[in-house]
Amino acid sequence: MPPPPYLRRTVDALLGQLLLGLPAVAVEGPKGVGKTRTARRHAGASFDLSDPSTLELVKADPARLTAARAPVVIDEWQYHPPVWDLVRRAVDDDPTPGRFLLTGSASPVARSLHSGAGRIVKLRMRPLSLPERDLAPPTVSLAELLTGSRPAVHGTCALRLEDYAREVVAGGFPALRHLAGLARKVALDGYLERVVDRDVPEAGHALRRPDALRRWLTAYAAATGTTASFETIRDAATGGSTTKPAKTTVITYRDVLERIWILDPVEAWLPTRNHLRTLTAAPRHHLADPALAARLLGVDADALLEGRTGGPAVPRDGTLLGKLFESLVTLGVRVAAESAGARVRHLRTAEGRREVDLIVVRDDHRIVAIEVKLSQSIDDEDVRHLRWLGDTIGDDLLDAVVVTTGGEAYRRTDGIAVVPAGMLGP
Repeated sequence: MPPPPYLRRTVDALLGQLLLGLPAVAVEGPKGVGKTRTARRHAGASFDLSDPSTLELVKADPARLTAARAPVVIDEWQYHPPVWDLVRRAVDDDPTPGRFLLTGSASPVARSLHSGAGRIVKLRMRPLSLPERDLAPPTVSLAELLTGSRPAVHGTCALRLEDYAREVVAGGFPALRHLAGLARKVALDGYLERVVDRDVPEAGHALRRPDALRRWLTAYAAATGTTASFETIRDAATGGSTTKPAKTTVITYRDVLERIWILDPVEAWLPTRNHLRTLTAAPRHHLADPALAARLLGVDADALLEGRTGGPAVPRDGTLLGKLFESLVTLGVRVAAESAGARVRHLRTAEGRREVDLIVVRDDHRIVAIEVKLSQSIDDEDVRHLRWLGDTIGDDLLDAVVVTTGGEAYRRTDGIAVVPAGMLGP
């Protein structure tokens, strides 16, 4: 069966710009997000180090990599970590832009590796965002919102709640999106089994009890969109058992799963300016793709729409669908923010009285604040935290947005933008 048609990615334009000015770029992200297909669209030559014969040839004659026509794509470079230092030294000798493009699904733990700082620039690639899935034209640009010009927002979107529920479970892995029903479930199960059985050990952590990691990962999925403590997640994973994994074991789970890009938490926003003194530093939990969370919890689109949940009980505000929809929107905002050179955080006061789902931060620390609501209509109650934040930080708030499941983009009389999820793009 031929591969599905290539869907142009937001990162394509950014990668093209970087290769015009930089000698080496490393594209990182979880397996299956399309790193290889995207990288090869920019390639002069390509070497896949996950292929044993190619790996053997490169080990025998590393000069093949530096002699090939640029840009040279080195796919899954972590299968032979010395390649990183080889590229770094080659860049030191010849810093011509556009020489190397590395892709990888894990960060090796080898301490002898040089960081590559100043020679190899890292670029994160995530699963397909809603605009990249070509479901609706994105008429509202995050980059434009970040200018602080408070642009007019407009347009209509045909996507409805049922469509977003289907997109949550369909996921953003390009090779899996065309699957449906049992085929998709089996494919996602296989993806998760590979994470536990192969990817984690290959990242340097030998598992004595793979089933324990699977249970912990399921509990983490149940905590999607929350700031639940890792003790809460651990307790949910072990149920009523008095035998629980040690804290060091849980930390190892987290670190390894982040290193292979399966966990993608949103860190807390801690502003440098002293407007807010009571913020918590707890991350907001997200997996690389909400489809992984839905599959771990055993829920499909119909179950989510009916309000059913799966997996262990983890405290959350609202429904599971609401949290997975937030995770879907978060994925899209992060893809768009990276293209705009911004970072994504979240805000939560220590006592939990004030929360803003997403804080998009420019280099000068000014922000766009985004709330995500599983609703078609928005009232004053839905924007109270955004209005509070504007009153608190003043001109540092460039814009405020509520992302919804509604059908129309507009600005409220208080200036807050209301945008359907399918219409917010880079």
